[in-house]
Amino acid sequence: MAFGTLVQYLKQVESAISNNEGDLLAALVSFQHLHIHNQKLWVDFEGQCQKFLENPYDEMIAAHIRAIPVLKRVVSDLRQFALKAEASLVRSKSRRKPGEMLEKAADLIMSCFRVCVSDSRTALEVSKRVGTPTLVNQLFKIYFKINTLHLCKPLVRAIDGSDIKDHFTKAQFVTYKYFVGKKDMFDSDFKAAAESLEFSFNCCYISSQRNKRLILIYLIPVKMLLGYMPKPELLEKYDLLEFEDVRRAVSQGNLLLLSQTLRKHEAFFIRFGIYLILQKLKIISYRNLFKKVYVLLGGTHQLPLRAFEDALKFMKVEDIDIDEVQCIVANLIDKNYIRGYISHQHQKVVVSKQVPFPSVASLFK
Repeated sequence: MAFGTLVQYLKQVESAISNNEGDLLAALVSFQHLHIHNQKLWVDFEGQCQKFLENPYDEMIAAHIRAIPVLKRVVSDLRQFALKAEASLVRSKSRRKPGEMLEKAADLIMSCFRVCVSDSRTALEVSKRVGTPTLVNQLFKIYFKINTLHLCKPLVRAIDGSDIKDHFTKAQFVTYKYFVGKKDMFDSDFKAAAESLEFSFNCCYISSQRNKRLILIYLIPVKMLLGYMPKPELLEKYDLLEFEDVRRAVSQGNLLLLSQTLRKHEAFFIRFGIYLILQKLKIISYRNLFKKVYVLLGGTHQLPLRAFEDALKFMKVEDIDIDEVQCIVANLIDKNYIRGYISHQHQKVVVSKQVPFPSVASLFK
Protein backbone atom coordinates (compact mmCIF):
# COMPACT_ATOMS: atom_id res chain seq x y z
CA MET A 1 0.00 0.00 0.00
CA ALA A 2 1.34 3.43 -0.95
CA PHE A 3 0.72 6.54 1.15
CA GLY A 4 0.53 10.04 -0.32
CA THR A 5 0.54 11.88 2.99
CA LEU A 6 1.71 11.39 6.55
CA VAL A 7 -1.89 11.51 7.82
CA GLN A 8 -2.88 8.59 5.59
CA TYR A 9 0.04 6.57 6.87
CA LEU A 10 -0.63 7.33 10.56
CA LYS A 11 -4.31 6.51 10.22
CA GLN A 12 -3.35 3.11 8.86
CA VAL A 13 -0.94 2.62 11.78
CA GLU A 14 -3.63 3.70 14.24
CA SER A 15 -6.06 1.23 12.71
CA ALA A 16 -3.56 -1.61 12.96
CA ILE A 17 -2.95 -0.80 16.64
CA SER A 18 -6.66 -0.54 17.46
CA ASN A 19 -7.48 -3.83 15.74
CA ASN A 20 -4.44 -5.70 17.14
CA GLU A 21 -3.25 -6.44 13.60
CA GLY A 22 0.37 -7.22 14.45
CA ASP A 23 1.39 -8.47 11.00
CA LEU A 24 0.03 -5.34 9.30
CA LEU A 25 1.76 -3.15 11.88
CA ALA A 26 5.00 -5.05 11.26
CA ALA A 27 4.78 -4.27 7.55
CA LEU A 28 4.05 -0.61 8.25
CA VAL A 29 7.19 -0.16 10.38
CA SER A 30 9.50 -2.16 8.14
CA PHE A 31 12.27 -0.34 6.31
CA GLN A 32 11.47 -2.58 3.34
CA HIS A 33 7.96 -1.09 3.05
CA LEU A 34 7.23 1.34 0.20
CA HIS A 35 6.41 4.21 2.57
CA ILE A 36 10.08 4.52 3.53
CA HIS A 37 10.80 6.12 0.14
CA ASN A 38 8.09 8.79 0.50
CA GLN A 39 9.76 11.97 1.73
CA LYS A 40 6.35 13.60 2.44
CA LEU A 41 5.85 11.21 5.37
CA TRP A 42 8.73 12.68 7.33
CA VAL A 43 7.41 16.27 7.63
CA ASP A 44 6.54 17.17 11.27
CA PHE A 45 6.51 13.45 12.03
CA GLU A 46 6.78 13.74 15.83
CA GLY A 47 3.94 16.26 16.11
CA GLN A 48 1.61 14.21 13.95
CA CYS A 49 2.43 11.03 15.87
CA GLN A 50 1.39 12.67 19.16
CA LYS A 51 -1.86 13.72 17.50
CA PHE A 52 -2.80 10.31 16.14
CA LEU A 53 -1.13 7.78 18.47
CA GLU A 54 -1.42 7.21 22.20
CA ASN A 55 1.45 8.30 24.38
CA PRO A 56 3.80 6.58 25.09
CA TYR A 57 3.30 4.20 22.19
CA ASP A 58 6.84 2.82 22.23
CA GLU A 59 6.45 1.52 25.80
CA MET A 60 3.02 0.10 25.10
CA ILE A 61 4.09 -1.78 21.99
CA ALA A 62 7.14 -3.23 23.74
CA ALA A 63 4.91 -4.66 26.47
CA HIS A 64 2.17 -6.03 24.24
CA ILE A 65 2.26 -9.24 22.25
CA ARG A 66 1.35 -7.50 19.01
CA ALA A 67 4.86 -6.04 19.09
CA ILE A 68 6.33 -9.46 18.28
CA PRO A 69 5.68 -9.19 14.50
CA VAL A 70 7.29 -5.75 14.66
CA LEU A 71 10.26 -7.20 16.54
CA LYS A 72 10.65 -9.93 13.92
CA ARG A 73 10.71 -7.41 11.08
CA VAL A 74 13.02 -5.02 12.88
CA VAL A 75 15.68 -7.67 13.64
CA SER A 76 15.47 -8.91 10.06
CA ASP A 77 15.99 -5.37 8.78
CA LEU A 78 18.83 -4.87 11.26
CA ARG A 79 20.68 -7.90 9.91
CA GLN A 80 20.16 -6.72 6.33
CA PHE A 81 21.48 -3.26 7.21
CA ALA A 82 24.54 -4.84 8.85
CA LEU A 83 25.21 -6.93 5.73
CA LYS A 84 25.00 -3.85 3.53
CA ALA A 85 27.27 -1.93 5.91
CA GLU A 86 29.82 -4.75 5.75
CA ALA A 87 29.69 -4.74 1.95
CA SER A 88 30.16 -0.97 1.91
CA LEU A 89 33.19 -1.20 4.21
CA VAL A 90 34.74 -3.84 1.96
CA ARG A 91 34.24 -1.65 -1.12
CA SER A 92 35.77 1.35 0.64
CA LYS A 93 38.71 -0.76 1.86
CA SER A 94 38.04 0.27 5.44
CA ARG A 95 40.45 -0.78 8.16
CA ARG A 96 37.61 -1.85 10.44
CA LYS A 97 37.64 -5.43 11.64
CA PRO A 98 35.75 -7.70 9.22
CA GLY A 99 32.35 -8.62 10.60
CA GLU A 100 32.25 -5.75 13.09
CA MET A 101 28.89 -4.43 11.88
CA LEU A 102 27.36 -7.90 12.03
CA GLU A 103 28.76 -8.42 15.52
CA LYS A 104 27.09 -5.21 16.70
CA ALA A 105 23.82 -6.29 15.11
CA ALA A 106 24.11 -9.68 16.83
CA ASP A 107 24.65 -7.99 20.20
CA LEU A 108 21.44 -5.99 19.77
CA ILE A 109 19.46 -9.03 18.65
CA MET A 110 20.87 -11.05 21.56
CA SER A 111 19.59 -8.39 23.96
CA CYS A 112 16.11 -8.89 22.51
CA PHE A 113 16.52 -12.66 22.75
CA ARG A 114 17.39 -12.50 26.47
CA VAL A 115 14.31 -10.40 27.16
CA CYS A 116 12.04 -12.79 25.25
CA VAL A 117 13.44 -16.10 26.49
CA SER A 118 13.39 -14.99 30.13
CA ASP A 119 9.71 -14.05 30.09
CA SER A 120 8.38 -16.37 32.81
CA ARG A 121 4.68 -15.95 32.11
CA THR A 122 3.32 -19.44 31.57
CA ALA A 123 0.63 -18.69 28.99
CA LEU A 124 2.42 -18.55 25.68
CA GLU A 125 -0.28 -16.34 24.20
CA VAL A 126 0.80 -13.46 26.44
CA SER A 127 4.50 -14.28 26.61
CA LYS A 128 7.38 -12.67 24.76
CA ARG A 129 8.81 -16.17 24.25
CA VAL A 130 6.91 -16.43 20.98
CA GLY A 131 9.50 -14.05 19.54
CA THR A 132 12.46 -16.36 20.25
CA PRO A 133 12.26 -18.56 17.09
CA THR A 134 12.80 -15.58 14.77
CA LEU A 135 15.55 -14.15 16.98
CA VAL A 136 17.40 -17.47 17.18
CA ASN A 137 17.31 -17.98 13.41
CA GLN A 138 18.54 -14.43 12.76
CA LEU A 139 21.40 -14.95 15.21
CA PHE A 140 22.27 -18.26 13.53
CA LYS A 141 22.52 -16.49 10.18
CA ILE A 142 24.89 -13.88 11.61
CA TYR A 143 27.05 -16.35 13.56
CA PHE A 144 27.54 -18.56 10.52
CA LYS A 145 28.33 -15.50 8.40
CA ILE A 146 31.09 -14.30 10.76
CA ASN A 147 32.23 -17.83 11.68
CA THR A 148 31.49 -17.70 15.41
CA LEU A 149 29.73 -21.06 15.63
CA HIS A 150 30.58 -21.54 19.31
CA LEU A 151 27.99 -18.85 20.07
CA CYS A 152 25.27 -21.10 18.64
CA LYS A 153 25.50 -23.64 21.48
CA PRO A 154 23.87 -21.46 24.18
CA LEU A 155 21.02 -20.72 21.77
CA VAL A 156 20.40 -24.41 21.11
CA ARG A 157 20.48 -25.16 24.85
CA ALA A 158 17.99 -22.37 25.52
CA ILE A 159 15.55 -23.65 22.89
CA ASP A 160 15.93 -27.35 23.79
CA GLY A 161 15.38 -26.53 27.45
CA SER A 162 12.07 -24.75 26.90
CA ASP A 163 8.62 -25.54 25.56
CA ILE A 164 8.86 -22.95 22.82
CA LYS A 165 10.23 -25.56 20.41
CA ASP A 166 6.74 -27.03 20.20
CA HIS A 167 5.38 -23.68 19.02
CA PHE A 168 7.70 -22.97 16.09
CA THR A 169 5.98 -22.52 12.78
CA LYS A 170 6.91 -25.11 10.18
CA ALA A 171 9.11 -22.64 8.29
CA GLN A 172 10.83 -21.49 11.49
CA PHE A 173 11.58 -25.04 12.61
CA VAL A 174 12.90 -26.04 9.17
CA THR A 175 15.31 -23.10 9.34
CA TYR A 176 16.26 -23.88 12.94
CA LYS A 177 17.01 -27.56 12.22
CA TYR A 178 19.01 -26.58 9.13
CA PHE A 179 21.37 -24.43 11.20
CA VAL A 180 21.54 -26.96 14.05
CA GLY A 181 22.43 -29.64 11.49
CA LYS A 182 25.18 -27.47 10.03
CA LYS A 183 26.56 -26.78 13.51
CA ASP A 184 26.59 -30.51 14.32
CA MET A 185 28.35 -31.21 11.02
CA PHE A 186 31.15 -28.75 11.81
CA ASP A 187 31.35 -30.30 15.30
CA SER A 188 31.87 -33.69 13.59
CA ASP A 189 28.67 -35.07 15.13
CA PHE A 190 27.58 -36.49 11.81
CA LYS A 191 24.76 -38.70 13.07
CA ALA A 192 23.05 -35.79 14.82
CA ALA A 193 23.72 -33.57 11.79
CA ALA A 194 22.07 -36.11 9.49
CA GLU A 195 18.94 -36.25 11.68
CA SER A 196 18.51 -32.47 11.75
CA LEU A 197 19.28 -31.92 8.06
CA GLU A 198 17.04 -34.80 6.96
CA PHE A 199 14.17 -33.34 8.99
CA SER A 200 14.80 -29.93 7.43
CA PHE A 201 14.91 -31.37 3.90
CA ASN A 202 11.81 -33.56 4.30
CA CYS A 203 9.74 -30.79 5.90
CA CYS A 204 10.86 -28.03 3.56
CA TYR A 205 8.10 -26.95 1.19
CA ILE A 206 8.25 -28.81 -2.13
CA SER A 207 8.06 -25.51 -3.98
CA SER A 208 11.20 -24.25 -2.19
CA GLN A 209 13.62 -25.99 -4.54
CA ARG A 210 16.39 -23.48 -3.82
CA ASN A 211 16.19 -24.15 -0.08
CA LYS A 212 16.03 -27.92 -0.56
CA ARG A 213 19.14 -27.72 -2.73
CA LEU A 214 20.93 -25.68 -0.06
CA ILE A 215 20.07 -28.27 2.59
CA LEU A 216 21.35 -31.07 0.35
CA ILE A 217 24.72 -29.36 -0.07
CA TYR A 218 25.34 -30.18 3.61
CA LEU A 219 23.24 -33.32 3.94
CA ILE A 220 24.99 -35.17 1.10
CA PRO A 221 28.54 -35.03 2.60
CA VAL A 222 27.16 -35.98 6.02
CA LYS A 223 25.30 -38.99 4.64
CA MET A 224 28.34 -40.09 2.65
CA LEU A 225 30.44 -40.02 5.83
CA LEU A 226 27.79 -42.26 7.38
CA GLY A 227 28.05 -44.68 4.47
CA TYR A 228 25.10 -43.63 2.31
CA MET A 229 25.88 -42.52 -1.22
CA PRO A 230 23.47 -40.14 -3.03
CA LYS A 231 21.61 -41.42 -6.07
CA PRO A 232 22.59 -39.87 -9.43
CA GLU A 233 18.92 -38.96 -10.01
CA LEU A 234 18.89 -36.84 -6.84
CA LEU A 235 22.06 -34.99 -7.85
CA GLU A 236 20.67 -34.30 -11.30
CA LYS A 237 17.29 -33.13 -9.98
CA TYR A 238 18.84 -30.52 -7.69
CA ASP A 239 21.72 -29.56 -10.00
CA LEU A 240 24.41 -30.88 -7.67
CA LEU A 241 26.52 -32.74 -10.18
CA GLU A 242 29.64 -31.52 -8.37
CA PHE A 243 29.03 -34.47 -6.03
CA GLU A 244 28.67 -37.08 -8.79
CA ASP A 245 32.38 -37.86 -9.16
CA VAL A 246 32.83 -37.62 -5.39
CA ARG A 247 30.16 -40.29 -4.97
CA ARG A 248 31.73 -42.47 -7.66
CA ALA A 249 35.26 -42.04 -6.31
CA VAL A 250 34.37 -42.96 -2.74
CA SER A 251 32.25 -45.95 -3.78
CA GLN A 252 35.05 -47.30 -5.97
CA GLY A 253 37.88 -46.47 -3.57
CA ASN A 254 39.33 -44.35 -6.35
CA LEU A 255 41.58 -41.95 -4.44
CA LEU A 256 42.94 -40.47 -7.65
CA LEU A 257 39.48 -39.49 -8.91
CA LEU A 258 38.56 -38.15 -5.48
CA SER A 259 41.61 -35.86 -5.39
CA GLN A 260 40.99 -34.68 -8.94
CA THR A 261 37.31 -33.95 -8.22
CA LEU A 262 38.04 -32.00 -5.04
CA ARG A 263 40.52 -29.88 -6.98
CA LYS A 264 38.14 -29.39 -9.90
CA HIS A 265 35.24 -28.17 -7.74
CA GLU A 266 37.35 -26.65 -5.00
CA ALA A 267 35.81 -23.17 -5.33
CA PHE A 268 32.28 -24.57 -4.99
CA PHE A 269 33.10 -26.70 -1.97
CA ILE A 270 35.03 -23.91 -0.22
CA ARG A 271 32.21 -21.44 -0.89
CA PHE A 272 29.83 -23.60 1.14
CA GLY A 273 32.41 -24.54 3.76
CA ILE A 274 32.39 -28.28 3.05
CA TYR A 275 35.81 -28.76 1.45
CA LEU A 276 37.44 -30.03 4.64
CA ILE A 277 34.38 -32.16 5.41
CA LEU A 278 34.74 -33.87 2.03
CA GLN A 279 38.41 -34.48 2.74
CA LYS A 280 37.25 -36.80 5.54
CA LEU A 281 35.86 -39.11 2.86
CA LYS A 282 39.40 -40.22 2.08
CA ILE A 283 39.38 -42.70 4.95
CA ILE A 284 36.26 -44.39 3.51
CA SER A 285 37.96 -44.43 0.11
CA TYR A 286 40.98 -46.14 1.71
CA ARG A 287 38.65 -48.71 3.23
CA ASN A 288 36.93 -49.41 -0.11
CA LEU A 289 40.26 -49.61 -1.97
CA PHE A 290 41.73 -52.04 0.56
CA LYS A 291 38.59 -54.15 0.36
CA LYS A 292 39.21 -54.46 -3.40
CA VAL A 293 42.75 -55.65 -2.64
CA TYR A 294 41.27 -58.22 -0.25
CA VAL A 295 38.89 -59.47 -2.96
CA LEU A 296 41.64 -59.57 -5.62
CA LEU A 297 43.80 -61.67 -3.31
CA GLY A 298 41.06 -64.27 -3.10
CA GLY A 299 39.61 -63.32 0.27
CA THR A 300 42.57 -64.55 2.28
CA HIS A 301 42.66 -63.31 5.86
CA GLN A 302 46.40 -62.53 5.69
CA LEU A 303 47.04 -59.51 3.48
CA PRO A 304 50.56 -58.27 2.68
CA LEU A 305 51.11 -54.59 3.50
CA ARG A 306 53.06 -54.40 0.26
CA ALA A 307 49.83 -55.10 -1.69
CA PHE A 308 48.19 -52.07 -0.05
CA GLU A 309 51.27 -49.97 -0.85
CA ASP A 310 51.11 -50.99 -4.51
CA ALA A 311 47.41 -50.11 -4.67
CA LEU A 312 48.07 -46.65 -3.21
CA LYS A 313 50.93 -46.04 -5.62
CA PHE A 314 48.63 -47.04 -8.48
CA MET A 315 46.27 -44.30 -7.23
CA LYS A 316 49.22 -41.88 -7.39
CA VAL A 317 49.15 -41.20 -3.64
CA GLU A 318 52.25 -39.08 -3.04
CA ASP A 319 55.14 -39.97 -0.71
CA ILE A 320 53.72 -43.36 0.20
CA ASP A 321 55.92 -46.00 1.85
CA ILE A 322 55.35 -49.06 4.01
CA ASP A 323 55.38 -47.04 7.24
CA GLU A 324 52.71 -44.69 5.91
CA VAL A 325 50.64 -47.71 4.84
CA GLN A 326 50.83 -49.10 8.36
CA CYS A 327 49.58 -45.79 9.74
CA ILE A 328 46.63 -45.76 7.35
CA VAL A 329 45.71 -49.37 8.15
CA ALA A 330 46.07 -48.77 11.90
CA ASN A 331 43.69 -45.81 11.60
CA LEU A 332 41.16 -47.93 9.69
CA ILE A 333 41.36 -50.66 12.33
CA ASP A 334 40.98 -48.09 15.12
CA LYS A 335 37.78 -46.76 13.53
CA ASN A 336 36.49 -50.34 12.92
CA TYR A 337 36.50 -49.93 9.14
CA ILE A 338 38.72 -53.03 9.13
CA ARG A 339 38.44 -55.81 11.68
CA GLY A 340 41.86 -57.27 12.32
CA TYR A 341 45.39 -56.40 13.38
CA ILE A 342 48.81 -55.69 11.89
CA SER A 343 51.51 -58.35 12.17
CA HIS A 344 54.61 -56.17 12.10
CA GLN A 345 56.87 -59.22 12.15
CA HIS A 346 55.39 -60.63 8.95
CA GLN A 347 54.41 -57.25 7.44
CA LYS A 348 50.85 -58.40 7.00
CA VAL A 349 47.36 -57.37 7.97
CA VAL A 350 45.48 -60.24 9.56
CA VAL A 351 41.77 -59.62 9.07
CA SER A 352 38.77 -61.29 10.65
CA LYS A 353 37.42 -64.36 8.86
CA GLN A 354 33.92 -63.04 9.53
CA VAL A 355 33.00 -59.62 8.08
CA PRO A 356 36.56 -58.22 7.81
CA PHE A 357 35.22 -55.05 6.16
CA PRO A 358 31.93 -54.14 7.86
CA SER A 359 29.73 -51.70 5.99
CA VAL A 360 30.29 -48.08 6.95
CA ALA A 361 26.59 -47.57 7.63
CA SER A 362 26.53 -50.44 10.16
CA LEU A 363 29.15 -48.67 12.30
CA PHE A 364 26.79 -45.78 13.06
CA LYS A 365 23.67 -47.73 13.98
